[in-house]
Amino acid sequence: MKAAQNSARQVLVPTITIGILIAVWELVVRVGLVPDYLLPSPSQVIAAFVRDVPLLATHASTTLLEAVIGLVLGVLIGFVVAVLMDRFEMIYLALDPIITVSQTVPTIAIAPLLVLWFGYGLAPKIVLIVLTTFFPIAVSLVSGFRSVDPDMIDLMRTMNARESQIFWHVKMPLALEQFFSGLRISATYAIVGAVIAEWLGGFSGLGVYMTRVRKSFSYDSMFAVIILISGLSLALMKAVDFLKYLCMPWKRASETSHNSETSHK
Repeated sequence: MKAAQNSARQVLVPTITIGILIAVWELVVRVGLVPDYLLPSPSQVIAAFVRDVPLLATHASTTLLEAVIGLVLGVLIGFVVAVLMDRFEMIYLALDPIITVSQTVPTIAIAPLLVLWFGYGLAPKIVLIVLTTFFPIAVSLVSGFRSVDPDMIDLMRTMNARESQIFWHVKMPLALEQFFSGLRISATYAIVGAVIAEWLGGFSGLGVYMTRVRKSFSYDSMFAVIILISGLSLALMKAVDFLKYLCMPWKRASETSHNSETSHK
């Protein structure tokens, strides 16, 4: 009973808070405290969203395709880099500062160079997304691999386990929690990275659409695009949560047991 009440509270409190904020926003614009050409009301944003649904769907499909391809490649590269850094100390010492420094370079500064080198097609967008998504994956996995109890590894070695067996049966399962935490971050970076790359050139995508509506001062359409981008990011994060649910059955069993114990108290 208590668990059900906590679950309901977790849904109701943020929902009510968001509802209040939207109502205040609508009221502020309607009474004229802020002119609607500077800040469109929620009702105007919804109307623009409904009006532009076919166009938004076309551009969103391009952005989502870029984000998914870049995210998959970023995860693969991040995984390979993390495994090499964990397996070879020299590679860890060589790459760790380079990876850290690479994240201090603003994404918006790299994007024009990528467009110059690769043109206005799909390639510069995917490269930018890979650059922004592989870092959380690599860092979270390396941290997960190195946080494994050394006694467990020693125990596996006393049983003549190979390094590959130690990796797949000990290190990888214990690092999955941190991996999925990094993947959730990378999923949001993928959409944002695609939009930023599209701002600087392209033929289709939500970033291209945002640039067009901004130049025409259609701020209601601009807010509609922002809402759609947020929705796509949240959808990718939920997809990651579902993947985590499938890949970590022991975590699922533990949470079910905990909820069962809580409900009996």
